[in-house]
Amino acid sequence: MIAKLGIVAGGGAFPGLAIAACRAQHRPFHVLALTNHAEPAVIADAPADWIRLGEAGTGFDLLRKVGVEEVVMIGPVRRPTLAELAPDWRTTRFFAKVGLKALGDDGLLRAVARELEEEGFRVVGIDDVLADCLAPQGLFGSLHPDTQAEADIARGWEVAKGIGALDVGQAVVVQQGVVLGCEAVEGTDALIRRCGELRREGPGGVLVKVRKPGQDRRLDLPTIGVNTVRAAAAGGLRGIAVEAGGALVLDRAAIAAEADASGLFVLGR
Repeated sequence: MIAKLGIVAGGGAFPGLAIAACRAQHRPFHVLALTNHAEPAVIADAPADWIRLGEAGTGFDLLRKVGVEEVVMIGPVRRPTLAELAPDWRTTRFFAKVGLKALGDDGLLRAVARELEEEGFRVVGIDDVLADCLAPQGLFGSLHPDTQAEADIARGWEVAKGIGALDVGQAVVVQQGVVLGCEAVEGTDALIRRCGELRREGPGGVLVKVRKPGQDRRLDLPTIGVNTVRAAAAGGLRGIAVEAGGALVLDRAAIAAEADASGLFVLGR
């Protein structure tokens, strides 16, 4: 019998894809939607409970009550302040144990996964639920990077792996060999906007998104979608490169079409 899946839902469209996949597979599931992060229209009529990020104890109880055995964490979640969390006793105990301020995003997610497993749940990756969302190798559309773009991708890859090893971010923008910006807490779209103000004359830059070295594949893989392509075009970039097999793509056909329409290349490397 297929284990019942708990979908801990953050923002964006991926929670909806996980819901659709469970329904297509006739897999039992229950959504634990995070208030102010998950989108009600995406969760729609799925079986769900809504909790604040600070209600870990309640969340564990709700998942157990409905018979969840496996858990996937899916969708972006903005890191809140402790005041915004208003943590319950269970969440406060967790923060005291892990030291929230000392953790980057990957370290925090690893700690959350360990906590879920200590509570008796098995944590699975997004790619276990949505295998066809992993980035393939090769071009998504019809446009190719030229020699300068290839050099910028190589430079961006090196730098992104470096900041990833420090648990800082997953993305870098490089133009003509110059690193215009590295992703930190602001996210990819804000990085692109910031780098748009710093771009130089001549061929546009490249966005590179890669998995952090040693990153748990179940947690927070780098992601791109149609909106990423649109943001890149608006920011004066001429291409996007992601790690094949180590990044998630939201509707690759739509990404390819948008890339061609915007005059950008998108590459899985």
